[in-house]
Amino acid sequence: MDDRKVAVVTGSATGVGAATALGLAQRGYNLLINYSKSESEARASESACRAAGADTLLMRGDVAEDADCKAMVAAVIDKWGRLDALVNNAGISTFTGAANWDVLDTEIFNHIYGVNTIGTFQMVRAAVPHLKKSANGAIVNVSSIAGALGIGSAVPYIASKGAVNAMTLYLARELAPEIRVNAVCPGLITSRWFVDGIGQEGYEKVKAGYEHGTPLARACTPEDVADAIIWLIDGARTITGELMLLDSGIHLGKAVRIPASTKP
Repeated sequence: MDDRKVAVVTGSATGVGAATALGLAQRGYNLLINYSKSESEARASESACRAAGADTLLMRGDVAEDADCKAMVAAVIDKWGRLDALVNNAGISTFTGAANWDVLDTEIFNHIYGVNTIGTFQMVRAAVPHLKKSANGAIVNVSSIAGALGIGSAVPYIASKGAVNAMTLYLARELAPEIRVNAVCPGLITSRWFVDGIGQEGYEKVKAGYEHGTPLARACTPEDVADAIIWLIDGARTITGELMLLDSGIHLGKAVRIPASTKP
């Protein structure tokens, strides 16, 4: 019988999700690769995980649909009989409403909340009975500095990630001691998601401004975020309820450097 641990990574066709799935595969996990639209990219992600030694399942599913969440977890248990980690990475935003609130209607709010917030809860609810049976059950929610600092692409996205952060704290208390629950809160990520949202030229301007405004002068790569997620899953045995800021120090503000005195 395969004694490899098992993880579900939602939205694992590209970006942070794909990097996390591959990193877990390299550390001895079997993986459910999930996508909603990007099938060809999801198949490439699955192939990379298989090349790293993982057994895999590939499933299309929208986390905003409770039936899809239940189906993904059921498929994992049917195939491997266990679940050790859940990464709630699937997320969406809108790039039309940061400066123009008039376009932010109820439909946009509901759609973003449906994936980012309700989808996260629905995946947790489906996974918890099985994660409790693991010797080191772990949930990592992929949030954003938008939810921690109140900045980001649009009000509904900011609000949805703030809700994810609050839910992370609640779940960490509620599910202890069997399951640890943490969140990562990245800043700007060098992934296709932002380029698709605002275009290459807009992305380059945002990236340059972001890097100029951070103490570490760099944006996150998908692999940077994946490294933190994997550490919270596979290590960090005494950490739960953490909202880990992966923002190159932007929450600190830009340092003001006072020149040394020239007086003797």
